[in-house]
Amino acid sequence: MTRLLRPLQWVWLLAVVLLVWELLTRTVAQSLFIPPFSAIIRTFGSSWFAATPSTLFLSDQFREHVLPSLGRIAAGYAIATVIGSCGGVLLGVWRPAGAFFNPLIRLGMSIPVTALLPLAIVVFGITNSMNIFLIALGCLWPILINAYDGARGIDGTMALTARSMQLSRRRYFLNVLLPGASPSIVAGMRVSVGTAMVLMVVSELYAATTGLGYYLTQQQRLFRFPELWSAILLIALIGILANAAFALLERSALRWHHTSRGDAR
Repeated sequence: MTRLLRPLQWVWLLAVVLLVWELLTRTVAQSLFIPPFSAIIRTFGSSWFAATPSTLFLSDQFREHVLPSLGRIAAGYAIATVIGSCGGVLLGVWRPAGAFFNPLIRLGMSIPVTALLPLAIVVFGITNSMNIFLIALGCLWPILINAYDGARGIDGTMALTARSMQLSRRRYFLNVLLPGASPSIVAGMRVSVGTAMVLMVVSELYAATTGLGYYLTQQQRLFRFPELWSAILLIALIGILANAAFALLERSALRWHHTSRGDAR
């Protein structure tokens, strides 16, 4: 019974908010810009899904705007993960390089990536490369810093033990360095999921011809607010599913880490 009631601890508040939204927009606060939630749900179903098994029940609009956005996120996130993880571990292990590049890394983190949007448009044009570049750059810093801190934070006793056992560099990397830094790296990757969603929308708002951000702009210009809110709802659901999938992946990949923390407690 406790397991069945546990999800209701946070679902009930969302249900209350949506019920109040529905009642207010139908009675007191009627507005063109904020339609009833029931209207948004109807538009959501008709806009993004279709009764066609051959297209996996996805509408043409879904394939035109959502799939390009997901492709940009996947590409930018993958680039940031590879560069950030490898670069952060390398800088953490090679202390002189870490000290040399640390001011540059802190400077890069302090610059809002969205401020580079005009420059990125000039360099790349209105192309997928521009969107991927912004997403990758924004996701890079959390992963890089966490990988750097994780590599520097390797337990000294473990490192000394590995040296006394005369482990090869390959075995040291696979058996000591990578497991020790992986919790920090995964933490940075998880933070970057939300950053990727934000940068995907922002970059497509101003410099794209397809994608969810572009779709939001078009619906706002046409005063089609149920469609606009349905896209916002879809973005929220994608973010929730992405975080849930990442949480499952993290729990599976770092099961040893969570078990050791539980034993320590």
